[in-house]
Amino acid sequence: MLQIIEVTDSDGRIVAARWLGLAEHVHRQLRPQLMPNYSDQMLRVFAGGGRMLVAVDNGTVLGLCVWRVMEKTFSRSELYIDDLVSDSSHRSEGVGKALLGWCEAKARALGCTQLTLDSGTPRLKAHKFYFREGLQITSFHFVKTLDGDDR
Repeated sequence: MLQIIEVTDSDGRIVAARWLGLAEHVHRQLRPQLMPNYSDQMLRVFAGGGRMLVAVDNGTVLGLCVWRVMEKTFSRSELYIDDLVSDSSHRSEGVGKALLGWCEAKARALGCTQLTLDSGTPRLKAHKFYFREGLQITSFHFVKTLDGDDR
């Protein structure tokens, strides 16, 4: 049976360290560019307001979500999802739906006005999932890369 486990508490402290370590391989499926020292990078993410939960079945991490609450001039308070990923061998099994549902319930409980995320333009299957779950495209996200030699 699928369980949703909070890896961090409301202050960003790790309360389920075992699951952080077990989530790394799933997280790298979405973010292969994560730093080699995964735990140190995630500690910085948590110190900056990020929170994490995992979807687990029989001791195996099947998916994860990194999220944060942000106060913005446009949307007031929103729950923003940094990363939402299901293990590639467990897609279309309800893992993403369970994680997204947890986030929506959390956003409502915290009085947020929106649940938001960004999704890379080539991720068409993810977009189909988001549309099915009631999310809409409301804006463009612009990026200017500042590291590297392309300045």
